[in-house]
Amino acid sequence: MATTSLNVWIVDDDQSVRWVLEKALYQAGLHTRSFDRAEHLLEAIQHTQPDVLLTDVRMPGIDGITLMQRLAHAHPELPIIVMTAYSDLDNAVSAYRGGAFEYLPKPFDIDDAVELVRKAARQELSSPANEYPPADRKLPPLLGKAPAMQQVFRAIGRLSGSSMTVLITGESGTGKELVARALHQHSPRTEKNFVALNTAAIAPELLESELFGHERGSFTGADARRIGRFEQADGGTLFLDEIGDMSPALQTRLLRVLAEREFFRVGGADSIAVDVRVIAATNQDLALAVKEGRFREDLFHRLNVIRIHTPPLRQRRQDIPLLLKHYFANAATELNTPPKSLDSDALDLLQAYDWPGNVRQLVNATRRLSVTAPGGVITALDIDADLGGQQSASRHPGDWTHDLERWAEQQLTSNRGEPLLELATPEFEKTLIRIALRKACGRRQEAAKLLGWGRNTLTRKIRLLGIE
Repeated sequence: MATTSLNVWIVDDDQSVRWVLEKALYQAGLHTRSFDRAEHLLEAIQHTQPDVLLTDVRMPGIDGITLMQRLAHAHPELPIIVMTAYSDLDNAVSAYRGGAFEYLPKPFDIDDAVELVRKAARQELSSPANEYPPADRKLPPLLGKAPAMQQVFRAIGRLSGSSMTVLITGESGTGKELVARALHQHSPRTEKNFVALNTAAIAPELLESELFGHERGSFTGADARRIGRFEQADGGTLFLDEIGDMSPALQTRLLRVLAEREFFRVGGADSIAVDVRVIAATNQDLALAVKEGRFREDLFHRLNVIRIHTPPLRQRRQDIPLLLKHYFANAATELNTPPKSLDSDALDLLQAYDWPGNVRQLVNATRRLSVTAPGGVITALDIDADLGGQQSASRHPGDWTHDLERWAEQQLTSNRGEPLLELATPEFEKTLIRIALRKACGRRQEAAKLLGWGRNTLTRKIRLLGIE
């Protein structure tokens, strides 16, 4: 299909969004037609059909998800790109389940949007109806607007009709189990069991029985038959956390179960068939473990069908205020007290902190601060040194270079493999931009002068670095 003949329709109640897209698509040689309501589009599509449709999610009257559901029956081949400023897991899953070609969080790069339209037009699509209802259970708190989290949401949405094996990678505390639960809840297996097991938390000699169960009398202390985690998860999902710590012998047994979908209980003589979706997680580099002989290569390839990476908190700093607000509210519910808030200085400290324990550490910090900080508003003086507080505040202004040296040494010691400047420069620029914008009360022209940039440079940096 030639892009010069493409007819692209846009439906969004925001006139500025329609205008920007119209101009960009026109300059790219594409024809456009815009609507401020889905009802008007439904009237027009009875007479002619676009090649690609871009639709907002939240609109007066018929929303974007309902619009997709209606078009899926009458125009199943129509590629639909969903745009939304409410870029959370619910919207991502709903968009993909509704048959969306792609999910585009606002604000988006206009060049990326144009290229996405062209890509949608080139691909012949079908939107089969879902054969299972959405999960009724409450979603786990997977929160975030950062681009790295949007990638996670997209992956969950794309896999919502699948039972494929998934490998989740990421540092400790980044929410790998939350991603696994979301994958289960948005899958055809949602009505069946989700069974989680941290393989590193079980002694190696007991893990085999934990996974596969055992028969009575199979070993000392086996006074009764035990049903293992694979049987408990039959028809559902088994989440194996810290899979990289599994012993070679158990790796062999796990590989056989994945390949043959059957196993024997410890001490058992009868083969047990199961239908289990396995989702594994690790904070290790399994490819390196394979090279070093610590992990079976064939098992790695069995698990690594689809990979999802959960980003560390230091790579999604713009999500920290959202997470803090959420977990301060949770802590208030646990303590039966009003939720506490942060003043701007305290928020700056916590947003600048590296959070080596990631979201798990942040959750515990909100609980601790909810108990220890006096009053309803947490200030910088309430932030402990281990969260970047008092100790940092007491130093002289020129001492920040010592922190930078220590950070650089930690990065080199951890051997992440990423160049130091590529790690440090974006965070350095983000920090200076936030301070300049705050000093200028949000006025970009004035903030650009404080930074020694032009206004266009500042605007481009804000977009590239994902600064709210």
